[in-house]
Amino acid sequence: MTAAYDPLEIAVELIRCPSVTPRDEGALATLAGYLAPLGFSCERMHFSDEGTPDVDNLYARLGSGAPHFCFAGHTDVVPVGDAAAWSVDPFAGEIKAGKLFGRGAADMKGSMASFVAAASRLVREGKLIDGEGSISLLITGDEEGPGINGTKKMLQALSARGEKIDHCLVGEPTCVAKLGDMMKIGRRGSINGWLTVRGTQGHVAYPHLADNPIPRLLEMLKRLDARVLDQGNAHFQPSNFEITSVDVGNETTNLIPGTARAMMNIRFNDEHTGASLEAWMRGVFDQVVQEMGGAYEFRTQISGESFITQPGTFSALIAAAVTKVTGLTPELSTSGGTSDARFIRAYAPVVEFGLANQTMHKADEHVPAGDIGRLADIYEMILRGYFAGAVAS
Repeated sequence: MTAAYDPLEIAVELIRCPSVTPRDEGALATLAGYLAPLGFSCERMHFSDEGTPDVDNLYARLGSGAPHFCFAGHTDVVPVGDAAAWSVDPFAGEIKAGKLFGRGAADMKGSMASFVAAASRLVREGKLIDGEGSISLLITGDEEGPGINGTKKMLQALSARGEKIDHCLVGEPTCVAKLGDMMKIGRRGSINGWLTVRGTQGHVAYPHLADNPIPRLLEMLKRLDARVLDQGNAHFQPSNFEITSVDVGNETTNLIPGTARAMMNIRFNDEHTGASLEAWMRGVFDQVVQEMGGAYEFRTQISGESFITQPGTFSALIAAAVTKVTGLTPELSTSGGTSDARFIRAYAPVVEFGLANQTMHKADEHVPAGDIGRLADIYEMILRGYFAGAVAS
């Protein structure tokens, strides 16, 4: 029978795969190489879409019965940035002073390694006999990228062939100061907007022959920025509107520009939807045009809607395992940016828990090496409790 795996060894091997989005560089094969001997059926799922990079993904499942526990994650990482700012090789997986360094150590190759190690412990004991439950890993190479050819399409393909996930744990780095202090039970939504206000170009000395779009743009943004969207609620912080760019592309002092542009983003809680916020912004723009004249164009992109997995037996199981191993009571949070949980929530209850996120995406990304093993202990306890019937269906 296969021996249980060392999660730190797996994490080091994964970091040594320079899988910067959308490249794989052997990361998925590395995972499959550990999972197949445990009895997991490993399936490479390749997706492409015009205008976006092709992406390789991995779906590995052990068992075919219910309940079906899915662990979701990603092998892709962000670029190293300024390589000179690193004190180590970003893809060496070096351990120094009790810390594991490397791109992806926190986000999120460490948690994938911990989950594989945790699953190996149950397999070694003969747990998860077919018909008594299933464990799967839903691993994408497209989380740090556009998010088009990864988790979203994998879920659609699995659903189309009748596979049902009962509960999902995403291994994103959720903790703030130390392992165990935070887990995510939801996320705010995100909507981006691109606004173009049209006018008529002309000479500044002859304004009557031109139509300056800048005052209209500024008035539109002023009205948007002045509104308090909400006060937040029991599970979400207040929604926030942010202007991210204002530009006319004009380097000439005596020229009235013909167009003015702005970009904006709203991170919103469950008191709004992407559609309701788009309608509000368009209403503001229409009112300004009615008062001041002119015309505008506006397009939006909703990266994800807000969602929450209501606290219950699933979140309680995870929190109890965290407390047992770390001694901390994790905060149930919805803070931070978006993750692939935004896709999963349409298919199954989803909670996120992983390593500390203090150094993710930074130079010298690292985590305490001992946290990799402690996270494997937490995941093991979650799996044992789950298949012992601790979570209501």
